[in-house]
Amino acid sequence: MILLYRLGILFYSVTAMLISPFSSKAKLLVRGRRNSFRVIRDKRIQGDRYVWMHCASLGEFEQGRPVIEAIREKFPEFRILLTFFSPSGYEVRKNYPGADIVCYLPSDTGRNAAKLLDAVKPELVIFVKYEYWKYYLEAVAQRGIPLLLVSALFRREQIFFRWYGAFFRKILENFSHIFVQDEGSAEKLESLGVRNVTVSGDTRFDRVLEIAAAAKSISQIESFRGSEKLFLAGSSWKPDEEIIVRYINDNPGRMKWVFAPHETDRANIDRLVKLFRVKCVRFSEYGEGEKDARVMIIDNVGMLSSAYRYAYIAAVGGGFGRGIHNILEPATWGVPVLFGPNHEKFREALNLIYLGGAKSFSNYDEFRSVLEDLSENPAFYERSSLAASEYVRENAGATKKIMEWISSEVINSI
Repeated sequence: MILLYRLGILFYSVTAMLISPFSSKAKLLVRGRRNSFRVIRDKRIQGDRYVWMHCASLGEFEQGRPVIEAIREKFPEFRILLTFFSPSGYEVRKNYPGADIVCYLPSDTGRNAAKLLDAVKPELVIFVKYEYWKYYLEAVAQRGIPLLLVSALFRREQIFFRWYGAFFRKILENFSHIFVQDEGSAEKLESLGVRNVTVSGDTRFDRVLEIAAAAKSISQIESFRGSEKLFLAGSSWKPDEEIIVRYINDNPGRMKWVFAPHETDRANIDRLVKLFRVKCVRFSEYGEGEKDARVMIIDNVGMLSSAYRYAYIAAVGGGFGRGIHNILEPATWGVPVLFGPNHEKFREALNLIYLGGAKSFSNYDEFRSVLEDLSENPAFYERSSLAASEYVRENAGATKKIMEWISSEVINSI
């Protein structure tokens, strides 16, 4: 198995190099990995103490961010190394001010692992949710550096629980402690004999509450909404949009509508605009003279989490593709959330549906039915709104549990 693992790492690296002339993502990955040790060398301050956090991509960063910021606040003597596997994480957060060094994680080899640890000498290493890189994790454990896995989620279909998964089960033994999102994950790990586990919950709940507390007012959306109810389609994709747009064209006066598409390039915005038979305005072009528009399209990035505060109902995209985007952001505002059918792997979606704070739709008729139930039945709406907001608040606190462990088991023992 070790030979297959090494060949897999080599194959991935070689493939990325071969396709980099034709793939912008592969090009960023190859170039970024090549520069990682130079970035560390240039920004590393000799004599300073470091904590290293690794995130696969942007979603994992958002889970790790509350922990980074808590470490910053409670232990300011530590500097932060933040590494990413994916360009979609690094390219968005390469200038994140909460970290002192941000770079790609070099390919998982024994040589790279030793080189990184020799250069940084971290006193604590944190991996977020997943990314089980054998050589890095073994090197950290062999040096006696505390190694945490946070916001982890384990499912029966993962390789650890297969008859042929002994190689990967061995990798789990390197973690000093594992913080999991739910009891089911803890039970699955216990079945493997892994007991250094705490059920802490998901740090994303802490993060969305932080985002909500820091949300900015958006005068254009407030003006556009006026005294009407507002429906916000966040991180929308074409399949979501076609269903919602059909309803808008059939019921243009029911409420105001805002779209924040996942892709904000001009071609995609132009495509979306052409679907409407009602007056539509782009956010960048909105003025008081456009208040009679029925639809606004947000044609920028970075605004969505604050925009949810103005919504009466929200739909979050991705549920007709690989999976839904962040549904906790609208839920934290007490906004009932709708999404497509591909949500089975998202624990928060299943929980919110069960509690009544969210609904799934697979087609136009289902969307119309749930939307009209929410908009025409005040008692039903209030129950859904309360369920959404309470779910987020009742599940907050994972960061505090992780920090208590770090304080007692790591910092105080150094």
